[in-house]
Amino acid sequence: MNSDAIKTGPARAPARAMLRATGLDDAAIARPMIAVVHTWTDVSPCNMTLRDLAGHVRAGVVAAGGTAMEFNTIAVTDGIAMGSDGMRASLASRETIADSIELAVRGHCLDGVVLLCGCDKTIPAAAMALARLDLPGVVLYGGTIMPGRCHGRATTVQDVFEAVGAHAAGRIDDAELDAVERSACPGAGACGGQFTANTMAMVLTFLGMSPLGDNDIPATHPAKAAAARRCGELVMARLREGAGGRALVTPASLRNAARAVSATAGSTNAALHLLAIAHEAGVPFDLEEFEATARVPVIADLKPGGRYTAAEMYAMGGTALVARALADAGLLDDVPTVTGRGFLAELADAPPGDPAQDVVRPLGDPIKPSGGYSILYGDLAPEGCILKLAGHGRSRHEGPARVFDSEEAAFAAVQARAIRAGDVVVIRFEGPAGGPGMREMLAVTAALVGQGLGDEVALVTDGRFSGATRGFMVGHVAPEAARGGPLARLRDGDRIRIDAVARRIEVDADLSVRTPARIAPRVVGGALGKYARLVGSAARGAVTTDPPAPATPPRAVPTAHLLATTD
Repeated sequence: MNSDAIKTGPARAPARAMLRATGLDDAAIARPMIAVVHTWTDVSPCNMTLRDLAGHVRAGVVAAGGTAMEFNTIAVTDGIAMGSDGMRASLASRETIADSIELAVRGHCLDGVVLLCGCDKTIPAAAMALARLDLPGVVLYGGTIMPGRCHGRATTVQDVFEAVGAHAAGRIDDAELDAVERSACPGAGACGGQFTANTMAMVLTFLGMSPLGDNDIPATHPAKAAAARRCGELVMARLREGAGGRALVTPASLRNAARAVSATAGSTNAALHLLAIAHEAGVPFDLEEFEATARVPVIADLKPGGRYTAAEMYAMGGTALVARALADAGLLDDVPTVTGRGFLAELADAPPGDPAQDVVRPLGDPIKPSGGYSILYGDLAPEGCILKLAGHGRSRHEGPARVFDSEEAAFAAVQARAIRAGDVVVIRFEGPAGGPGMREMLAVTAALVGQGLGDEVALVTDGRFSGATRGFMVGHVAPEAARGGPLARLRDGDRIRIDAVARRIEVDADLSVRTPARIAPRVVGGALGKYARLVGSAARGAVTTDPPAPATPPRAVPTAHLLATTD
């Protein structure tokens, strides 16, 4: 066992003395030591339940013959930070979370890990850490929030952001904005549509890192506790087999996950995070993979572009509905999972779902004939960018550039009603290094939708979009403006053409003869200053680590170590 390094032999007496002080006895010290890691915080609803779930995971670990060692790490909540300077910390927190999990687990020489996560960056960070560590591990998503109700319809935080734009346009009054605000988030759980959290929870399932169906269970549902206990038991089974986390991250599992994102019109952030997970596992996987999988039709009628929330899809059958539709069309490869069985075997045993459900359609009768995004290249994005197509049928936009050097400047222009139909709003110097932190532009995009301009304008940025964003939006433009990218050479009035069919983003100007615009670094010290210096291109996942070391499969643990149980 890895943990023998801290607990076995006369030289480890000081370590054992400290372990005894925590309440462990000889039997507990002798057993495999399992990290139970969570991102609990009570600053937002997304992670509120994770500390309680950790207790159920611990019970599962102990029942299966292990010793649980619990710790937590940070979370930055996008829904609160959105539109503020705090949003710079969001993507950077993904690296910090993965780093802290890695350091704590390695530092204590632990044998396996169960990771409990609850929001946009905690979920990919957990997968990245598991890939880095290459230990037996399971990841469990804390679950979606239940939908709110306002005027008889389901609401999410997306509705609040869009209500801000409607309020600025005079389309709703103070009382209506207050009613939407008070109804949208009724309790614990992550944002309720197929936004980044629920998209990435589905990604974990298709990667095989989470048991099929368990991530679908809403945060406040009574069944979540039993799912957490099962994860504690599963990690011990994986430990007996010597199965490390990297075995789950393969080209096939990554493609399965990307197909699921396309089929559900999920968050474009999934591209950034899947690239990062692949990087940590040492698996070749590039931006073009997403173009191939984006040909999968949209078959799930989920917010932000559709009708249903994640909790409503769970009630009708959950992720298995999407998986079955993909499998029936021959678009799902069989891959290993944390249960020790193949994905298709797990799918065959999953509950059939409501026969009257209408949230997921068959591939032959899609909501849209192609996925919710497309990868574009051109003189504005030599390394590539992502066009988000969810929520409308347009495939082309051409118009004059309205150039802003920050999200705040663009938002002020939108709120002042200075954006006109046909414009291309360009927000630059918001990339991974330039932001720093590659902020999401939900405040701007939701305000445009709220003003009725969602189908009339386009937006181009080296920043990101929230999973709740809808409209004709181009993000992740690489290279970014702060690193000499073409956006730095754009000027107001330049005519931009965006063509999803041709996969091009071009400008009617000779950018090579222009001097690029520059801004002073927004942050030079602290964690964000370090992040700005280290972070790589969005086209490669915006990671801060060097290529990972070759995978070293963990040793199987002798069965004798796993026989002891406690009441």
